[in-house]
Amino acid sequence: MSTVSKDKAASAAAGVIGRRWLFPSALLHELDPDAGRGGRRPRRTARDWAVDFTCFLLAVALGLAAADTLNNDVHTSHSLAVVDQLLGALACGAVWLRRRWPLGLAIAMIPVGMLSNTAGGAGVVVLFTLAVHRPFRYVAWIGGIGLVQVPLQYWLRPDPDLPYAGAVAFTEMATLTVIAWGMFVRSKRQLMLSLRDRARRAETEAQLRAEQAQRLAREAIAREMHDVLAHRLTLLSVHAGALEFRPDAPQEEIARAAGVIRESAHEALQDLREIIGVLRAGEPDDAGRPQPTLAALDALVAESREAGMKVTLASRVSDPAAVPSSVGRTAYRIAQEALTNARKHAPGTEVTVAVTGAPGDGLVVDVRNPAPEGDVPLVPGSGQGLIGLTERATLAGGRLEHGPEADGGFRVRAWLPWG
Repeated sequence: MSTVSKDKAASAAAGVIGRRWLFPSALLHELDPDAGRGGRRPRRTARDWAVDFTCFLLAVALGLAAADTLNNDVHTSHSLAVVDQLLGALACGAVWLRRRWPLGLAIAMIPVGMLSNTAGGAGVVVLFTLAVHRPFRYVAWIGGIGLVQVPLQYWLRPDPDLPYAGAVAFTEMATLTVIAWGMFVRSKRQLMLSLRDRARRAETEAQLRAEQAQRLAREAIAREMHDVLAHRLTLLSVHAGALEFRPDAPQEEIARAAGVIRESAHEALQDLREIIGVLRAGEPDDAGRPQPTLAALDALVAESREAGMKVTLASRVSDPAAVPSSVGRTAYRIAQEALTNARKHAPGTEVTVAVTGAPGDGLVVDVRNPAPEGDVPLVPGSGQGLIGLTERATLAGGRLEHGPEADGGFRVRAWLPWG
């Protein structure tokens, strides 16, 4: 992954760590793997301590309420009441271990629940924890056993304040409610983790697509540079050969050939510097096989009009013939891509292409289109053409800006150096 992606991941992790007290430790371990580094369990957060203390108080309160009913229960002997309360106290203390052994505590609470009414509150907390931290198959088995156990428990030890049917129905409904609540919390956490993973994958894929588009664009520019270099070196070789075989040529022809050789060598060196710059940047850049120049812009506009587009060309270049071929070619490609995007995303609108510039000031290519009227069918695309144009403009020593305007239209503006 690129350095940018790593920096984004690091900043996201830093954001989680900065607010870790808001997260359950189990969820924090998934969001920030460094929290459980070294194989150790993640430590309780402030939220965990608050929740655990609340669960402990709930288990104790329900246990005390159940212990109070034992005093009025004529069917419970004193020794059984003592055992009941002792098991209830141990179960309340075990609530603090519920995060470490949710399944083990849930299994242990099955026989404890049969012997101790005061352990009922702790059993509810443990069952809820099991539903939050373990898959549904464990909850189904433990919860199913608990639902079957309830009628038998009240048959052996009737509730002194409620009829048998009412006590069974209330306990069964409370058990199902606790299971459903725990499963809801678990599904909410899983949804959060799933959305986090999807966001990370989408970000990684977008970064990879952008890098791939840049790589393909640079490779295309490298191919174009190869063609340009081959053309210039061939021209240089022809004139050098002519000088070699015609040493008695007139001085004017020799001077003209020498000038062509010097100019061709200079242009070849310039192109070579460009391609070396591309390779140093990481890989090559964008371009097309043909070698159009600024003079071909009229033909491009005419072709677009023949295709049904409404295009207005405003050319205010002081000396079009003096525009360097590489700059004119880049301007042509920028206008071509902008017209293509306008045809795809804003059909039927009138596109304005403005080209201005002068030696020393640079060449400006400005393509605008208003917002389309009505709904436009969705056209697949990811902006890779604009990425390639940005790379091309940067390679030429210029800059390119693109984006929507306040009125809903779209604008592509490039500045290219013209020395």
